[in-house]
Amino acid sequence: MSELIVALDMQNLDDVKSIVKEFDKKVDFYKVGMELFYSEGRRAIEYLKNENKKVFLDLKLHDIPNTVLKGLISLANLNVDILNVHASGGFSMMKFANESLKEFCYKKNLIIPKLIAVTILTSIGDEDYEKIGYKTDVKNQVLNLAKLTKKAGLDGVVASVLEANLIKQNLGENFLIITPGIRPNFANINDQNRIASPSEAIKNGATHLVIGRALTLANDKLKALEEILKEMEI
Repeated sequence: MSELIVALDMQNLDDVKSIVKEFDKKVDFYKVGMELFYSEGRRAIEYLKNENKKVFLDLKLHDIPNTVLKGLISLANLNVDILNVHASGGFSMMKFANESLKEFCYKKNLIIPKLIAVTILTSIGDEDYEKIGYKTDVKNQVLNLAKLTKKAGLDGVVASVLEANLIKQNLGENFLIITPGIRPNFANINDQNRIASPSEAIKNGATHLVIGRALTLANDKLKALEEILKEMEI
């Protein structure tokens, strides 16, 4: 069963509280990204955990292995459920960070968060992708990065719906595929390129659907949530 993650793309904790209160028990999983975390820091995480919500802390760490590990260790102390790094940081970075993070959490008796890797951002279209200089098409590059991620021992990837089925076919049912760029039928595309509807995401094998502005900026948030949950029923 695919799970909805609501992206809290905002800067103010009061706005977060308003949304969490409005959605109540209808939403159990929230994503905290750079915008909110850099503004409110651990207060945002502590609030969500106190409300018994699951948290995907989406900071996309990308640096040398030791620096990434130190960052992950600091974040693991917040007891979040999912953390992420950039797969393009390389196999050695991912493997070292994953193994060392698990060892740290075990020794400190902390919950071991799922560690996933970002493949290619869903905001990157064909033109930008070519300018970066990749020598293979997007789908093959995403699959290559996903295979590298699994080989390094991580739990899954962030990828667009357009690559989800390919990843599932090659890497199996138990590998997490978290898909941003989800746009329900009533929503605007905004700054995303490789997008799909909730039903398309589920059919293609996404384990988690990340949806933000289509919900958090809706005039009638509960109605928008109901429509999305209905689209997810396939």
